[in-house]
Amino acid sequence: MIRTCLLRVCGLVKNSPRNVPSVSNESADELWKGVTTVSNAGRRRGRAKGLTKKRDLNKGQQIGVGKISMQFPGLNTPVFRGKEFLQQQKLPVDPEREEKLAKLRKIRPMKRMQMKLSPLERGWTSVHIGGRKFGPPDPIGEDTFDGFETWVLESKIVNHMTGNLGRKSNISIFVVTGNSNGLAGFALAKAPIQKAAIKTAKNRAGQRLMYISRYKEHTVLHDFFTQFGNTKIYVKKMHEGYGLVCHRAIKVCCEAIGIKDMYAKVEGCINLQHIIKAFFIGLLQQKSYQQLADEKQLHLVEFKSENGNYPEVVASPSKVRKSEEVKSNENLDFTQYVLGGKVILQKKKYPPFYTKHPLYQTKLVKMERVRNFDKTRIKLMAEYGALHSFLTEKYPEAKLLPKPKRSENNETEE
Repeated sequence: MIRTCLLRVCGLVKNSPRNVPSVSNESADELWKGVTTVSNAGRRRGRAKGLTKKRDLNKGQQIGVGKISMQFPGLNTPVFRGKEFLQQQKLPVDPEREEKLAKLRKIRPMKRMQMKLSPLERGWTSVHIGGRKFGPPDPIGEDTFDGFETWVLESKIVNHMTGNLGRKSNISIFVVTGNSNGLAGFALAKAPIQKAAIKTAKNRAGQRLMYISRYKEHTVLHDFFTQFGNTKIYVKKMHEGYGLVCHRAIKVCCEAIGIKDMYAKVEGCINLQHIIKAFFIGLLQQKSYQQLADEKQLHLVEFKSENGNYPEVVASPSKVRKSEEVKSNENLDFTQYVLGGKVILQKKKYPPFYTKHPLYQTKLVKMERVRNFDKTRIKLMAEYGALHSFLTEKYPEAKLLPKPKRSENNETEE
């Protein structure tokens, strides 16, 4: 029974009046669509990443030019050549035509290249816009933001559910702007398009500027501890030339404010917006030296190692307390006082594991003769301009002579 059914089907196919295949009725776009598309469910699972892209199979072909070279006046050649009227005629066959077409179709179209940025303009990474500069805020009337610069701190996609449009996506941009001279502000903006969100956030930050006091225009006034939510930041005042050793977002804020030397340690939650808010809260809660002197009613004296620890009076109150009025248990430590009586835990640095090995002691004995040799060499070169010391003038025979250069005659003799 099965065999007879198969024969009947074959007979129907053989006797069918329609001998043209059904594929010939499909357009090229429909055929390409069947090869290059994936269902929505498959696209969500990532099946559309390795699909072949649509190619132009008619690339290199021209109207009036085919396998047989013909001259068609008005189509692929002009009708007149000078005063001569051209006639339709056959031209010699180009043997390299098929090779040229195949080579032309194999060439893949160039991908759209992204605009290359210099290493200083790339931000934190090469892909995302975090840490990049986007210029000053737009002027408000006659007020312009000369000398200001804006940095993008965070860029992310946020979604919210609406009653009529369903799940709607927006771009959230968090920026900070400043003039590197004490004025800075930050803002958050959302928009469907990234450029619009950046522009809105930039202008909003320009309207929320704050003035931050600095010590000698290069660091914070004093050490402080600040917190926002579960984010804790410990900030240390540092000497000139130390640099910025802190979180990358805090470093950008310091550039916007004009702080050049500082150390900051972030603990707890590392939400970027919380970090920035906590840092600005700590900066705004700083007290000037005059305020601290008036609170304690004592002179505020600074000791610096670069000045030989010579005492320098930084601020003095209008009324100074006498030594009898100062209680014995009163906190007079400046760092502990500005931290609100808190003591930062300084973890002990444990020695490396190899220091316990007996061979390490042998190495120390061997290196004792030449330890600090590099530092001493640099110091002598800086002071005397050569490897001399204060004993060189007294004992000139101990002076190191430069090595004699090998002459060409000596080389030839050898």
